[in-house]
Amino acid sequence: MLSASEGEQAVRLARNTIESFLKDGEQSEAIDLPEVFGESRGVFVTLTKNGDLRGCIGHPYADSALKDAIVDSAISAAIRDPRFPMVDISEMSDIIVEVTVLTQPELIDVLPEKLPEIIEIGRHGLIAKMGMYQGLLLPQVAPENDFDAIDLLNHTCLKAGLPQDAWLTGAQMYWFEGQIFKEIEPRGDIEEEKFNSCCK
Repeated sequence: MLSASEGEQAVRLARNTIESFLKDGEQSEAIDLPEVFGESRGVFVTLTKNGDLRGCIGHPYADSALKDAIVDSAISAAIRDPRFPMVDISEMSDIIVEVTVLTQPELIDVLPEKLPEIIEIGRHGLIAKMGMYQGLLLPQVAPENDFDAIDLLNHTCLKAGLPQDAWLTGAQMYWFEGQIFKEIEPRGDIEEEKFNSCCK
């Protein structure tokens, strides 16, 4: 778990990285960061503008140091999300930056029909895998969109390019948790966002 101060540094690192890259095409140097930033962690960087998604890309698995994963994900969210045009530097005063630090995804080893009973909305994010197809939804997606567990399972499969009921017909489902830090307003204070875990 990151402390509030470490979470704030994670979000500031993401914003500073994006703004530096959009201004001069260079990555800013991450210096004087706490020890946790050298640990291997999965992370996603999410950008929202006026309440709408503007970019979201990350590292689902702990394949690099947290600081490096944040830098790479921040740049990717700004310029490489295929769903959106590249962010322009002029937009950054209207964009809220959010960083989600992930636990290592684990295969959910239960019968498919039992999945909706054990998934906790607001706590679990999901990954659906089948063959070459893979899709991920972060833990905050379900409460933000008023999904129940079945909705979350269906939408994760759709994100992977699979039929929505693939979780019942052979897709492997993995779960993970996330610690979410985000700006309250663009370039403003940063808080940890928590959802009440509850099963609908």
